[in-house]
Amino acid sequence: MKDSVAYTQSGKFTVDELKDMIAHHVGPQHVPGNVNVITDTSNFFRIDYDDVVVLDNRPYLIRHHEREGRFGIDEQPKFWVKRAVDLKDGSMKIIKMVFPERFTARVGDLSFDCVRSPKKEARILELVKGHGNFMQGFSTLDSAGNIVRIVDYIPGTMIDSMVANLGKKHEDYFYDDFPAILNHYIELVRAIKFLHDNGEKHGDIRRDHIIKGRGERSYRWIDFDYNYWHKENMFGFDLFGLGNVLVYLAGAGDITTQELKKDDPSAFGRLAPDDINIMFSNRVVNLQKIYPYIPDVLNFILLHFSRGTDVFYDDTEQFLEDLREAGDSLGYS
Repeated sequence: MKDSVAYTQSGKFTVDELKDMIAHHVGPQHVPGNVNVITDTSNFFRIDYDDVVVLDNRPYLIRHHEREGRFGIDEQPKFWVKRAVDLKDGSMKIIKMVFPERFTARVGDLSFDCVRSPKKEARILELVKGHGNFMQGFSTLDSAGNIVRIVDYIPGTMIDSMVANLGKKHEDYFYDDFPAILNHYIELVRAIKFLHDNGEKHGDIRRDHIIKGRGERSYRWIDFDYNYWHKENMFGFDLFGLGNVLVYLAGAGDITTQELKKDDPSAFGRLAPDDINIMFSNRVVNLQKIYPYIPDVLNFILLHFSRGTDVFYDDTEQFLEDLREAGDSLGYS
């Protein structure tokens, strides 16, 4: 801040102008006494509630940081991801800042080197512009040259929460709800095929990265800033992610060995090591052993993601062919 003016690489706002915009969009009672203006997002830990981040001559009022929902942990803060109000039009946005992260993911004997890549997510946001099965947004540079992604906030429900909230016995769910859910899932796999056909990967396919916006017909993929490398199949990690989502949807949740041993010892006794998920050592993939009414054509697909498989899907088209066959044979399509 200098002489009550926030300078950016392409424009300026006076403090009074910013306060007027805040009063207009969030109410005069929420106007801070001091407006802290930020144009360099490098230290995202210092960006807090009521700060104004100016990007490409557009001011955003920070409300709070987002939280991670992975594996049921919904309270883990993501300080590099902020929810904010666009002070030019009042819309809610998600602002994703640069957070370097690198790790190795393992699937059976395979390993994948993963890295968080804002550049990759920026490319995909441009690629999927207008595509109904992906979150929408754009990227820009802050004053320090960081690639910041500004994404439309989607009020809605994650697909895993939707399934969990149905609260039905599995057999009722499988016949009443799963047919429509499978059709939505096939549409989502087609969307991933669109990425792959264009040489891109989602990189972090999980059930809590699928959301249905309020009033929208289709589900959307969100959060594609992870990239990974594997010399044998560049799309392999995405395919394993798709398999995990399908197992969750077909089972109306994760079927774990711990729960079975406690609640259904006879079903637990039918399991063999080959029936377990190749990525998660306590999740059952061979659901037909738990729910015998699951047909062979669907269970065959699920077993591609088990420890016992020696045949993996090479690409999304192969996976889609089997899904379409399953849908047709079950009368779902």
